[in-house]
Amino acid sequence: MYKYGSTQSASVLRKHVARKHWLEAAAASSARYLHNTDGNQAESKPVVFRKRKFIPQEPSKVSDGCLPPQVGVIICGGGIMGASVAYHLALLGWGKNTLLIEQESIAAKKPWSGSGLVGRFESGYTELKLSEYTTQLIKEFTKKGLRTGWRQVGSLNLARTYDRMISFKRMKTQGVAWNIPWEMLSPEECKEKCPLIKVDDILGGLWIPDDGVCEPHLVCDSFLEEAKRMGVQVVEHCAVKKIRATDGKVSQVDTTSGDVKCDFFVNCTGFWAREVGTLSKPKIKIPLRAVEHHYLRTKPFEGISPMNPFVRDFDGRVYFREKEGGVLAGGFEREAKVSLEDGVIPLSQKERVFPPDWDHFHDILDELLKRVPILKTVNLDKLTNVLQAVSPDCKWIMGESPEIENYYVSAGMKTIGVSSAGGIGRALADLIVNGSTSLDIHILDVSRFLGLHNNRKFLTDRCKEVPGKHYQIAYPFDEFKTGRNLRMSPIYPALKEAGAVFGQTMGYERPSYFDQKDKRDEFGMPSFRIAETNTFGKPPWFDIVASEYNACRERVGLADYSSFTKYDLWSKDNEVVDLLQYLCSNDVDVPVGSIIHTGMQNEYGGYENDCSLARLTDTHYMMIAPTIQQTRSMSWIRKKMPSHLRSGVSISDVTSMYTAICIMGPYSRVLLSELTDTDLSPNNFPFFTYTELDVGLANGIRALNITHTGELGYVLYIPNEYALHVYERLYQSGHKYGIQHAGYYATRSLRIEKFYAFWGQDLDTNTTPLECGRSWRVKFNKPIDFIGRAALQKQREEGVKRMYVQLLLNDHDHEVDVWCWGNEPIYRDGKYCGMTTTTGYGFTLEKQVCLGFVRNVDAEGNELPVTNEFVLSGHYEVEVAGMRFEAKVNLHSPNLPTKFPDKEREAYHATRDKPVQADLLSYTKPVGRHTNQ
Repeated sequence: MYKYGSTQSASVLRKHVARKHWLEAAAASSARYLHNTDGNQAESKPVVFRKRKFIPQEPSKVSDGCLPPQVGVIICGGGIMGASVAYHLALLGWGKNTLLIEQESIAAKKPWSGSGLVGRFESGYTELKLSEYTTQLIKEFTKKGLRTGWRQVGSLNLARTYDRMISFKRMKTQGVAWNIPWEMLSPEECKEKCPLIKVDDILGGLWIPDDGVCEPHLVCDSFLEEAKRMGVQVVEHCAVKKIRATDGKVSQVDTTSGDVKCDFFVNCTGFWAREVGTLSKPKIKIPLRAVEHHYLRTKPFEGISPMNPFVRDFDGRVYFREKEGGVLAGGFEREAKVSLEDGVIPLSQKERVFPPDWDHFHDILDELLKRVPILKTVNLDKLTNVLQAVSPDCKWIMGESPEIENYYVSAGMKTIGVSSAGGIGRALADLIVNGSTSLDIHILDVSRFLGLHNNRKFLTDRCKEVPGKHYQIAYPFDEFKTGRNLRMSPIYPALKEAGAVFGQTMGYERPSYFDQKDKRDEFGMPSFRIAETNTFGKPPWFDIVASEYNACRERVGLADYSSFTKYDLWSKDNEVVDLLQYLCSNDVDVPVGSIIHTGMQNEYGGYENDCSLARLTDTHYMMIAPTIQQTRSMSWIRKKMPSHLRSGVSISDVTSMYTAICIMGPYSRVLLSELTDTDLSPNNFPFFTYTELDVGLANGIRALNITHTGELGYVLYIPNEYALHVYERLYQSGHKYGIQHAGYYATRSLRIEKFYAFWGQDLDTNTTPLECGRSWRVKFNKPIDFIGRAALQKQREEGVKRMYVQLLLNDHDHEVDVWCWGNEPIYRDGKYCGMTTTTGYGFTLEKQVCLGFVRNVDAEGNELPVTNEFVLSGHYEVEVAGMRFEAKVNLHSPNLPTKFPDKEREAYHATRDKPVQADLLSYTKPVGRHTNQ
C-alpha cells in the first residue's frame, strides 16, 4: 500500500499513473489508425505488434482531381520540397508529365512550420551552394510579383568565445572562394546592426548582408502556382498506399484515389518520409526521427523594425527575427526531446503540433532574455511546439535510394527547409531528367547510411543529440556521443585495453589514437573513450599521434583497418572480368595475385568509387573501398551492371566477415616472417600483390602487400574467428621490434605527407583521375570500353582546368598558429586560385601539409588549362583564418628521408606518373605481377 507523504511512494505512484496514461494513449492511437484499406476494422491484435506498421490515412474527402493512368514522375508531398521538385521538373519540360499528390489540403499548411530564414551560413560547400541558389530563386520570384514574403534583412551571427570567432574567420576566408560578402564586426558594430541585442558578453559577429527572411508557406504556394502554370497536375486528399517496383525500378504507385503507372517516384513527405519508405518492397531506409522544436511569438511592440536582421547567438543556442511587428524566436537544446517513441506516427499536420513544454524551453528562454532584454517587458503571444524531422548526422537527406532505382528522396531539412528547397529541388530534377547534377552531392546522398542508421532505438538515442550540433562549434573530427559501440571488430576489447580512443565511421568504432593516461575507469576496467579535438590550433593528441607516426616510419605500427568496405565479386566464367573492365578505368585483367588501384568513373569522368582490387583467382576478385562507400559502392555497381551480366556475376558484402589488421614499418616483413611459413621476400611476395597465408595457428588469411600509407607493410584480412589470435601473436612477437598501436590520425598523417588522395575529401563525383594526378591508372586502350572514357579522352585533349597539388606551409608555427583543417583559400601570385581539401601536420617534413586543387582563371573569369609549368611558376600562399602563409608547391609524391629505404616503395608514387610507372599513352598487356598499379 502506498503511504501519502512518502517521496519514494509518490514517485512510484506517478510512474504508475504515467504508465497507465501511456498505455491508454497508445491503444487509442492504434485503434484510430488501424483499418484495412477497404474501411473495415482490422482484426484485433496486440498493440505492440501493430503500432510500428505505417498505414496511410484514408482522406476525409475524395481527391480534388482525377488521376491520370500513367505519368513520368509522381511526387508525394505538397510541402515546400515537393513543390520545388515539381517546379524544377516543369522548368526542364516535364511539367505535363509530373503529378504531385498530397494527403491533405495544401492550403492547410501552416506558417509555423519554419523560421523563414533564407541564407548561406553553411559550413559545407554543397549545402552552401544549394542555399545560395534558393536565395537567388526567391529573389527572382519576388521580382516577378510572386508572393514570398522576402525581405533582405541580412543575418547577424554572434560569437561569445575565441573559438567561435576563429570559426567565423575561417568562414569569412572561405567567402572569397564562394563569392560571399561576409564581414566581421566588432560588438559595437553588432549593436548598430541590431539595437535590440545586448552585446557586453560577445567578442564580435559575422554579418551576411545578402541573407533574408521569407514566409515558407508563401514560397511553397508560389512554387506550386508556377508548377501548375507549366502543366504539373496537383491532386489533394490523395494518399500513397504502395510504391511498386519491377526489375528493381519504380513502376507504379497505388493511392487511395487509384493506381498510376510511373517511371519515377519522389518521396518529399518530410516528417513522414521514413514511414512512407516502408510502403515499398524492398523498403527504403530513410533514417529520420521526430524531435520537438519550439517557436516563441510575441505580440507587436514598439522599437522593432521590419528590417531588423535575423540574429543567431550560436553560443547561447538561440535565434530570433522580426515577424508581424513582434519577435519570432527559437533555439536548439543540448538534448532535444524525442517524441513518438511508441512508434505511432501522426498522419495529419494538426497532430504534428504538440502542447508547449515551458519546462523544456526554459533554458532557451533564459538565453533569449539575456540577449534581447526587451523580451522581459513585451507581451507574449504563444509558444508553439512543432515536430521536426532530423537525420542521425545533422545533414539533409536527398538523392536516389540504393534499394530501388528511380526512387528519389528529399527529407531531414530540420527547421530550415525553405533555405534549401530551391537548390535541392533543382538537383533532384537534374538527376531525374539528366541523370546527373553539376554539384557533387555525395555528402547529402541517402546512400551514406547503413541499415543500422535506420534502427528506431538508434535514431531515438542519436537524434536527441543532433539538434544541439546545429549551433555547436564545428571542431575538426567532431564525434557524436550517442549511438556508440555498435560495430566493433573482434579485436576491439584488446584495442580498448591498449588505450584506444575511438572515432566512429559508418557506425564502426575505429581507434583515432592510443592514450595510456586514464585508460581505466573507477572500477579498473578499460574505459570507452571518444576522441576529442575541441580546438582549431595544435590538438591535445599531437604528441601521441607523433609517437604512433614514428613507430610506423621507424619500427612497426599496428592499425585496425576493419572498417574498410570489402566486397567479393565472382562468376563461373569471365563475366566478373567483363563487369569490372566496364566499371573501372584501370585494366583489371591482370595476373592472379595482382593488386591494382582503380577508379570507377561516372559518365563525366568523375569518381564514383576509388578502390583496390585483388585478383584471388581467374574469376574471383576482392574489392577494398573507403569505409563511407559501403552502401554507395554496391548501389553503383548494381545500377550500372549491364543486363547480360546480371545473372552471371555474384557480389557479396564481406565487410563484417573479415577483421583487417595492417602492420607497417621497416620491421613489418621480418615480424610477419616469424609467424608464417610463406616466403615474404620481394622476389616471392612483391609489392602490390596478394597471397593467402597462415599466421600463428590461423589459416585462410588474405594478405595484401600494400598499406595505403606508402610504408612497407601488409594488410591482413583475417576471418573473424581467428582475429584475436592473430592480433595477439603479432603484438606479442612485435615487442622486440618496438611495435606500437597506431590510430587513424597517425595513418592519415602518413597518407597526407605521401600525397595520397582521399575519396570523399579530395576525390568526389566531379573530380577526374587526370585532375588529381592519376592519369597513369586510366587505360584508354584496354579492350572493353569503360564508363567515362569519352569524357576523359576529351579532357586529355583539351587539358585539365584544375590540378591537384601538395603545399607545404612556411613560417607556420604549429604551436601557436591556427592550423589548416581543410577548405582554406589558396593564392597564386596574390590571386585566389583554389581551395585546400585534406590537410594535416607532416611529422617528417615538420610542416603543415595541405592538399588541394589549383585553377587558372584569366582576368575575364574564364578557366584556362592548368599545366605543370603554370603550377610550378607561381608563388603560393594559404590563408588560414584570415592570416596568409607562404607555401611551397609539389606536383609529385615526395621521397621522405628515412633510415630504412625501400626500393619498391620509393619507385611508387600515388600522385603523378613517373617513368617507372605505367605510361598513360602506351598501353600494353601486363607481363609482370604488378605493372598495373
